[in-house]
Amino acid sequence: MIILFVIPFLGLIKNYVKYKKISLYLFLRTPILCYFIQLLIQSNNIYKILLYERWFMFIYKIVKSLYNNDYQVRKVKYIKKYKLRYEENIIDNNKNTIVSFN
Repeated sequence: MIILFVIPFLGLIKNYVKYKKISLYLFLRTPILCYFIQLLIQSNNIYKILLYERWFMFIYKIVKSLYNNDYQVRKVKYIKKYKLRYEENIIDNNKNTIVSFN
């Protein structure tokens, strides 16, 4: 069961290096989630459980990002950071309308 703490420990180190803070919630999230997945699927294959946990977190983060409309909220940041250029008006072929990005 020590392998359940490898991913959280590496994440803890990454978060400390990148953000200079430690979160007990983020550290314990993976082992607790793996425990519930193990109860749900009734399997002792730790690699299968870790794979399902990663899939769950991946889908969770995608849905959360879509719900919070992260791209539109951070659009100005992305334009500056990646030097993106948007056309003033783009034709939406699905609706045959002109969409403005002002």
